[in-house]
Amino acid sequence: MGKLRHIAMQVPDPHKAAEFYMRVFGMKKVGETDWENARGVYLSDGVINLALLDYKTVEAAGEDRGCDFVGIHHIGFWVDDVAKTRKAIEAQGGKYWMGEPVEGGGFYEVKYRDPNGVVVDITANGWGGAAKDVVAAPEKAKV
Repeated sequence: MGKLRHIAMQVPDPHKAAEFYMRVFGMKKVGETDWENARGVYLSDGVINLALLDYKTVEAAGEDRGCDFVGIHHIGFWVDDVAKTRKAIEAQGGKYWMGEPVEGGGFYEVKYRDPNGVVVDITANGWGGAAKDVVAAPEKAKV
């Protein structure tokens, strides 16, 4: 099984977007990135990692979106077994896009497109600020 623990939004100014989500929703900054494919800010509410990314290349953004797209780019699931999940995705019509697991436990994402073209990441290592397992709140007593 997998847990939704990552949402990536493509935005023109990751720092400006981060300020919005930190000030309005109290999210905490857990990291930044700036490499050949993207620059961005990573936030967390303690359970979900929110990546605010400005892609520098069409290859990284996806040819269907390009570098000027703004909106939800992809979602990510923290899974127990990447190989098993890959087989399940492909059996249900998902198509591999890019990425492979990293030896030694480093950060990675394996990207697929679901049958509708939505990009879905899977990893067994999680994302900064995300929590794999969360204890459910107790049910409220009915009055």
